[in-house]
Amino acid sequence: MKTSAIRSLRRKLAADQPTFGLWITLESPSITEMAVALGLDWVVIDAEHGHLDWKEIIEHLRATVRSETVALVRLEELNAGLIKRALDIGADGVVIPWMESADQLKQAIAFARYPVEGMRGIGAERATCWGQCFVEHTSEANEHVLVVPIIESVKAIRQVPMMSQVDGTELFFFGPADFSSTAGYRGQWEGPGIADQILQIKDTLRSAGKNCGVIATSQENLVERQKQGFRMIGVGIDSGLLLRSLRATLNVVSLDRPMQASFEPTALKTVAVPLARPPESMRPDRSEVMNAVGSSPKMEISHGVNFECLVGSHNKAKKLTTGFVTFAPSAHLPYHSHTFSESITLLSGTATVEVEGRSYTLQKMDNIVIPSGFAHSARNVSALEPAVFHIAMASDTPSRTLINKFFSRRAMPDNSQGFPGAERVNRFATAKRFAAGPNTEFIDCFNSDLMPGLEMSGGYGLFHPTGRLPAHVHDFDESICIISGTATCVVEGRRYSMSDGATALQPRGRVHYFINDSQSTMEMLWVYAGPKPERIIVDERCATVDGNPWR
Repeated sequence: MKTSAIRSLRRKLAADQPTFGLWITLESPSITEMAVALGLDWVVIDAEHGHLDWKEIIEHLRATVRSETVALVRLEELNAGLIKRALDIGADGVVIPWMESADQLKQAIAFARYPVEGMRGIGAERATCWGQCFVEHTSEANEHVLVVPIIESVKAIRQVPMMSQVDGTELFFFGPADFSSTAGYRGQWEGPGIADQILQIKDTLRSAGKNCGVIATSQENLVERQKQGFRMIGVGIDSGLLLRSLRATLNVVSLDRPMQASFEPTALKTVAVPLARPPESMRPDRSEVMNAVGSSPKMEISHGVNFECLVGSHNKAKKLTTGFVTFAPSAHLPYHSHTFSESITLLSGTATVEVEGRSYTLQKMDNIVIPSGFAHSARNVSALEPAVFHIAMASDTPSRTLINKFFSRRAMPDNSQGFPGAERVNRFATAKRFAAGPNTEFIDCFNSDLMPGLEMSGGYGLFHPTGRLPAHVHDFDESICIISGTATCVVEGRRYSMSDGATALQPRGRVHYFINDSQSTMEMLWVYAGPKPERIIVDERCATVDGNPWR
């Protein structure tokens, strides 16, 4: 235990100064030596995730000896044996994941302290100089040991005020990804509303005299976290920083590519060589239109079922209509069919969609696509709450034909992905994701490759902070709906801020791109009035006022 380093860390925190550290997941102790040489205040050696064994952990600890860098070990769970072992081999403290109550926190502190204050056993290990410094170490260990809980579940929210009153801990860390997962946004760093919740919890802890920590996701986020009042800020994870640097370098020579869980490299052909300008044959005949929710045409299409059209004939869209359909509690849209395909995505509430008797229960963000000619209906199964859908239709003059026919109802399995030759169901939780640009995750929900003969294509996009698409054009109209967060839409130098369901109509040929300039994630649903999700990448200058190719 390096009491001098711990005192230095506490002095900075007491003076409300930020402290910076590195999250260690890779085996080489040279990484920790670099952190020490750069003067970082702390490192966290991760023994919960990854594959570091105890031999590798102790080598990282040795790399911090006689330095002012505090060395913490994140354990895999709240466990007396693991806490004792980490402290015995010389850790300055422990980081405990998934802490959800004051009682758990008190237990962790007790496991980290010697009697009579706690129940840590005394070992002849590295912390006691292999038994040569029993008196010295045990006399100072209880006072200096750091116990850092991680708040990473929605269950912990109500417990935070009680946890903040527990003596023996002064630092709390946040795990936004797990926090998002427990809130129903698995795979997102900070899902909708999660960033605000974390800031509220941080304020509660700060008002109780505690300090809070989080890992920054970028250089810009590092500065933002400091302004927000976080005082234990991770500059990153060692592997993430390495990948960030590698990808930035590869991008210079157009060799950057997204990674896949299979470790198979994505073909470089997916990285398009930008055109100097769009083809003259794609010269647009209309301007882009930004449509705010509440300002577009509305109609009741059935009792208790209301449609707000955001993109359609009223703003000169071609071969495309999109908008929101809101079902009042228990409302039902009877069986009908279209002469064009329709996409339905559940944004909130609980609902079922039936296609010729096949009944699908949709979870939030699940999507079902129904080809032309197939009879279908929808129902809000809640008697208390409304249900809201995003819908897209491959027509700018949509109509429907009511179907007065009985279909024998058959409940489809919750993991069903549709019926061969008919509807396709995209389960959001298990859908395959890919990167369409830096710091993005996309899902292709429907197109003519997935559903032969389909007239339109579309899907979902998640933009992490700084995530963006390259400047591009389409040979068809496009609808882009921002379902969470805030997006910046750039069209030939014109900049628009979009949020809260706002939907952009991008006519054929308009040079545009989207970027997430905020510190929270942004989500969109995009629909093309074309059968395949094809983008024509153009030089970035085409998206500026001076470089506008259509001037």
